[in-house]
Amino acid sequence: MKPLHRTVAALAWLIALPNLALASAALALPAPAPELALTFDDLPVHGPLPPGQTRVGVVTDLVAALDAAKAPAFGFINGAHTQQEPSSAPALAVWRASGRPLGNHTWSHPSLNAIDAATFEAEVARNEPLLRDLMGEGDWRWLRYPFLAEGDTPEKRGAVRKALAAGGYRIASVTLSFGDYAWNAPYERCLAKGDAAAVADLETRFLAAAASDADRARAMSKALYGRDIPYVLLMHVGAFDARMLPRLLALYQARGFTFTTLDKAERDPFYRTDLDPSLPPEPTTLENALRARGLTPPASAIDLAGLDGVCR
Repeated sequence: MKPLHRTVAALAWLIALPNLALASAALALPAPAPELALTFDDLPVHGPLPPGQTRVGVVTDLVAALDAAKAPAFGFINGAHTQQEPSSAPALAVWRASGRPLGNHTWSHPSLNAIDAATFEAEVARNEPLLRDLMGEGDWRWLRYPFLAEGDTPEKRGAVRKALAAGGYRIASVTLSFGDYAWNAPYERCLAKGDAAAVADLETRFLAAAASDADRARAMSKALYGRDIPYVLLMHVGAFDARMLPRLLALYQARGFTFTTLDKAERDPFYRTDLDPSLPPEPTTLENALRARGLTPPASAIDLAGLDGVCR
């Protein structure tokens, strides 16, 4: 007969085996795929149009690429464009016909850092009738700050957040952005000159910048939380964006990203003070979250200034 202490030890080992097996299985599981919410600013007009292209055509191409990738996306409008370029207004209907929502980017895209809170709030309100017409019963009460500027003083930022909370708004954060807007002007110049080699170089640089920024964001998220947060990507409705979107979406998919909605992405605790602007603000960029912990964000390798001289 075995001594009692050996019998107890054997039983304890048998009981532990399932837990050890579960722990080993958990360690062997791959990490969840990173999630990405796509957002597009400045509908229906962004950047110069190359010869022969239209605003409606640009948005039509963007929607086609999103549909092909089965990718949700959220658009943000500046209503002033429908008056400045009346022919652009049908582009909003194209976007809505795809089933994708629209939110508020203010009427004429002013920086909150350059105006007072009351003027900014009026800009938000002026966009609302157009959003109601376009969205009906849909969820349009999301704000994307122009230039991502949330106010140059705590008092101004607090006043606008209070107004947004009272209006039922949520703030659309940005945690991925490689400066896509900066490619649209050189693309128009290069097409006007017929410089195909320069356009091909722009394409290469655009995709390289997107890949670099994705790697940088994921590194920051893992340094902060040991995991991927759901990322929110900032894009624009430019002609080069439309040209590149099929390849850009394929790049993200090849790097393991899956596409999600803005609403689902911002349910992550990282975005909690943007979902509820009545709360005191916390950093909602990965760079500022690192700085809040006394850490230095990794340098970006993207050279947007280098695009200024292309096809001049």
